[in-house]
Amino acid sequence: MSILPPSRGKILFGLGIAYLLVQFLYVSYYNETRRLDNLIATTTQEYFPSTNPVPITRLNLSGIQTMFYNNVQTKETKDKNLLTPCPQTPLALNGTVRLLVPSQETLEEVAQELSWLRFLEGGRQMPLDCQAKYKIAIIVPYRNRLANLCSFLLNMHPFLTKQQLDYTIFIIEQFDDGLFNRAMLMNVGFTEALKLHDFDCFFFHDVDLIPENDRNIYSCPDQPRHMSVAIDKFNYRLPYVDLFGGVIGMSRKHFQLVNGFSNMFWGWGGEDDDMASRVKAHDLNITRYHPDVARYHMLTHAQQKANPKRYEKLYSGRKRFKTDGLNNLEYRVKALKQLPLFTYLLVDLTSRRS
Repeated sequence: MSILPPSRGKILFGLGIAYLLVQFLYVSYYNETRRLDNLIATTTQEYFPSTNPVPITRLNLSGIQTMFYNNVQTKETKDKNLLTPCPQTPLALNGTVRLLVPSQETLEEVAQELSWLRFLEGGRQMPLDCQAKYKIAIIVPYRNRLANLCSFLLNMHPFLTKQQLDYTIFIIEQFDDGLFNRAMLMNVGFTEALKLHDFDCFFFHDVDLIPENDRNIYSCPDQPRHMSVAIDKFNYRLPYVDLFGGVIGMSRKHFQLVNGFSNMFWGWGGEDDDMASRVKAHDLNITRYHPDVARYHMLTHAQQKANPKRYEKLYSGRKRFKTDGLNNLEYRVKALKQLPLFTYLLVDLTSRRS
C-alpha cells in the first residue's frame, strides 16, 4: 500500500476543495440566472410568433392622417437667432407625472386627445419660445402592442413637450411573424432616423415603459445613460447592477463607436447585456439618475419565454463587436409614413434571420 507524500496529498486535497467550490459557484450562478429570468421576463417583446400580427400600416389610418393637416404647426416660429436657449431644467417640472389612460385604444382617439399639441411632420415637436440645444430621436421597437402604443404616445408626448425638447418618436415595426429582433429594429431606427434629420442623440425605448417623474430629463447624455432604473414591477429596485435595458440614451457618436446593437439576438434576452459589454469595452461608463427620479410604470402585457440561445450569443459577443452591428445591418423598408404622432417604419428583417 503506497502512501502519498504529504505535499502531494495537500495538493490533491486543495484541488478537491477547489472543484467543490467551482461546482457550488456554478450552481449558485445558474440558480440566480433562472431567478432573474423569471423576474425580468415580462419586460420582453415577442419570443413566440405573435397570434395576431396586424402591422400599423394595415390599420385604418385615414382619421389620423387627415388630422395631420389640422394638427401640424401652422404658426410661423420666431427666427431661431432671436430665441434664447431652453433651460437645462425647465421651471415647470415638479417631479410628478399623472398617468393618462386613453378612452379608446385607437391611434385616432389618441390623436384627438393630443389635439392641443402642435406637431411638425412625422410627429416632431419642438419648443416655440426657446431654442432646444439638441435634436433627439426616440426609437421604439414594436410589434402587435397597439394598446401599449396608444398609452405610450398619450403619455410621452406631454411628458417630452413639458421638458422643452426638440424630439421625434419613431415606431419601428417588424414585418414578419417570426422571432422578434428588438436590437436589430433599434439599429434600423437609428439608421433611418439619420436619413430624415441630423439627430444628436437617441433614446431606445420599450413601448411598455412610462416615466413617472418629469425631472427624468431626456437630454443628450455625456455618457451612455440607463434611464429606467426603478420600475414599479420590480418594486423600484434595479434587478442587477449591469442592467442596461428598458430605456437607454446614447449620443450618436457613442452609438456609432460601439457599432450599435448586435443583430444576432432573435427572441427575447441578451441584447441589453451585450450592449452593456460593448459600452464597457470602449471605455465608456453607464450612468444613471437617482432612483427617485428614474421611476417608470410598466404597462401590462403578456409574459414571454426567454430565448434559450441568448447566453451562447452573449458569451461570444466580444469577438463580434467590430463585425456585428450597424456595419453589417441588412433589412428592407416596407413602409415609411410620417404620421401626426410619430414617424412609422415597417421593416423586413427576414434576410438576416439565423
